Amino acid sequence: MSLHLYDTASRSMRAFLPQVSGTASIYVCGATVQGVPHIGHVRSGLNFDVLRRWLGRTYADVRLVRNVTDIDDKILAKAADHGRPWWEWAYQHEREFEDAYTALGCLPPSYAPRATGHVSQMVDLMQRLVDRGHAYAARGDVYFSVTSFPEYGALSGQKLDDVHQGETTGRGKRDPRDFTLWKAAKPGEPSWPTPWGPGRPGWHLECSAMATTYLGGTFDIHGGGIDLIFPHHENEQAQSRAAGDGFSRYWMHNAWVTLSGEKMSKSLGNTVAIPELLKQVRAAELRYYLVGPHYRSTIEFSREALDDAVSAYRRIESFLRRVVERTGSIGEEGVLSEAFTASMDDDMGTPGAVAAIHKRVREGNTALEAADDLTARAAAESVRAMAGVLGVDPLTWTDNTTDGTGSRQALATLVEHVLEERVKARQDRDFAKADALRDHLLLAGIAVEDTPDGPLWTLKDD
Repeated sequence: MSLHLYDTASRSMRAFLPQVSGTASIYVCGATVQGVPHIGHVRSGLNFDVLRRWLGRTYADVRLVRNVTDIDDKILAKAADHGRPWWEWAYQHEREFEDAYTALGCLPPSYAPRATGHVSQMVDLMQRLVDRGHAYAARGDVYFSVTSFPEYGALSGQKLDDVHQGETTGRGKRDPRDFTLWKAAKPGEPSWPTPWGPGRPGWHLECSAMATTYLGGTFDIHGGGIDLIFPHHENEQAQSRAAGDGFSRYWMHNAWVTLSGEKMSKSLGNTVAIPELLKQVRAAELRYYLVGPHYRSTIEFSREALDDAVSAYRRIESFLRRVVERTGSIGEEGVLSEAFTASMDDDMGTPGAVAAIHKRVREGNTALEAADDLTARAAAESVRAMAGVLGVDPLTWTDNTTDGTGSRQALATLVEHVLEERVKARQDRDFAKADALRDHLLLAGIAVEDTPDGPLWTLKDD
């Protein structure tokens, strides 16, 4: 089976065939940098990072562009509320988002363009739309005429009579369903010159200009959260195709992270900030929690579910460390299981992929119990390869992080040695010694749980 993806536009699974042989191109709507990132914000970045990694096993060049919306009504309002320049406020939170993406193991995008750096491209796009009769200027604003584009609503399924853009009615807007491409300058707000007067861009215009600037008039995949399907992505597609671009060939949308059944958002006051969560769990554990569910499934956040994910991740980690302790360093280019590959090719089925990883962990632990080091190493290499696709290979995280994991690795080496002695004692039916070793670890603040995947240890204050 080749890779099949669920395409929002066609509402169906489609085989992925890139426009350019050997190259896959992805545009992901990034952050509007108005505040501290929470897990609802970063889920999209993580999901499309996994897609990028999976595509990278087939295509020599995977280009991922993830934009930064650094000019927006919300940014201006938040900056004003805090008495800060808008550009300073935006840049501060841009850095916080980048820190969150990096902490959670996202590969750097091919490029992360800022909206404010692409005003000239936006003006060019508006001019093309005006020339084609799809846009008009009124008192310094520029609007897209929805009724001028017969395909409007194709992406979201919106009927024209039901369209509500969520915008205030502009002074010169001909139809309340039309959406704003350009906002005329207001006192105290930033502005840029255009043929229709100074002002600043509308949100939808920004992404169309940036996507086509770096990926061309037609590219493979456009991604983002389901909340962006309408009006943002509908409007992007309409204005881009009305201007003559093919735009995105596939549309992919990840579901929300919810809390108490509601979409996680700052306005609801139910956010779970990344910096706070990283004080409670390690970054790799949080990533495992967020990429394990299918990207189109809602994650209902709970501490219990997060703790379960942490325990599951540590079973993978414990197995790999046992193999390293027993046999030395292991490679990360192992064989992907058929179940793993089939799951990933079936619309990025990460739940099945995670299950395949744990199956190999169980097989590897069985081999360790039988002193079959060769089979255990093969299993470990396979686990590393599969976990690497999801960005959760524990040994890679141990090598590349500095948040105390160096000390934890040293502790792990000592603990795994004691656990090996305990396993040997149990095999020799010396249960008194096995219990004594477990009690010794417990006195040191290390709890041991015997699981089907082998012994799992945790610090009691974790």
